[in-house]
Formats: sequence, structure tokens, C-alpha cells
Amino acid sequence: MFQHKKHLFFDLDHTLWDFEKNSALAYERIFEERKLLLHLPKFLEVYIPTNLKYWKLYREEKISQEDLRFHRLKEVFDALDFTSITKNEVMEIAHDYIAYLPTFNYLYEGAMEILEYLQPNYHLHIITNGFAEVQHRKIQQSGLEHYFKTVTNSETAGVKKPNPQIFQTALQLAQANLSESIMIGDSLEADIEGAQNFGLDTIYFNEFQIPHQNPTPQVFHLLELKEWF
Repeated sequence: MFQHKKHLFFDLDHTLWDFEKNSALAYERIFEERKLLLHLPKFLEVYIPTNLKYWKLYREEKISQEDLRFHRLKEVFDALDFTSITKNEVMEIAHDYIAYLPTFNYLYEGAMEILEYLQPNYHLHIITNGFAEVQHRKIQQSGLEHYFKTVTNSETAGVKKPNPQIFQTALQLAQANLSESIMIGDSLEADIEGAQNFGLDTIYFNEFQIPHQNPTPQVFHLLELKEWF
């Protein structure tokens, strides 16, 4: 049990904010506006793992933000043999996607309820690798803003999870001690192993019940956090 903790640090995407659902809605709008003759479910089937691959490269400082935005789309269109699209159109779609994504703000089931439950007794914070402006809009427009005392973003921190420096920056911003803090997130590599290597306790939000060897406590639904706090 972690009732002794004072500061709870949450990941945002795939933990509180339903990235895949909101992302699909953003692409649906783009496809409709541009009248793209592509089957959206097939596009998403290829896009989702491709996006995860490019985010891993981005976390590892192997590609830039602009490379991530462009090449994840270019690779998907190439894989689907959608050769009629130009480089400029890919760049425009990448730009539209960033603009539209925060306008859809579905949260995971139980997100608001668990935050309402935790807020009276704990200081809540966010640590995210997402782009600063986009993440700010997500937090603001989804109604999450008033729950969190601080938001640490990889752009402003200068490093990305799992780099230990981002956790150090987050604790300094929150004026929190290591022993009274805990990280909650969906990524074993970025959130859990990154935080553990820094010395933080962790809880893994394992939505898809993926088998793993990490000894961290885990929950399959956000409301299961009540069992730990």
C-alpha cells in the first residue's frame, strides 16, 4: 500500500488521456476533409505500431520532432501503396493532425473518478514526453487541468522519459522528496523502468494485461488504484 505517499506523478497519453481513440478521431476528420480514398481502420492498423516505433526513436534522441511527425505518416502511406500523395500533402496532414488531436478529449474510463478520489489526500502531477503545446491543450480542454499541481514536459525539461533527469526535474518542480513520490504510467520502458532507475516507486497501468517480468505493482483499470491509496 502507498498511503504514505504525498506526490503522485501520472503519465498523460495512454494512461489518463485515451490517445488511440482521440488519434483515430483526428485522422477521421482529416480523411473526410481531404477526401482521402483510404480505409481508416486499415490505415490505423498500420499507423499505431508505426507511431509507437517512431516515438521510441524520439525518446532515444535518434530522430527530431519534425522527423517523427513526417516519417511516421510517410512510412504508413508507403506501406499501404498510397502513392498518389505528395510529400507536401504528407507534411500538411502531419500539421493538421497536431492541430486537431487536442480537440478530441476522451479520457480512460475511471480517470475523472480516480482523480477526484485521490486529489483530497495527495498532490497530483504529470510527467509527459508529448509536445508541450499539444499536451497543454489536451490537459486544459479535457478538464484535467485543475487536478494537477505541476506538469513536467520533456520539451521544457530538455530530456525525455526514461532519462532520469526528467524525473529529477519533476520532483524539483513539485518540491517533492523521492521517498514520498510515486510514478504511475503505461510504458514499462519510459514510465516504469525509467522511474525505477531514478529510485522512484512505480505502479504500472497495464491496460492490455501484457505479460512482463517487472516486479512493480500493476493495475488493469484506473479505479484499481484505490486498492493502493
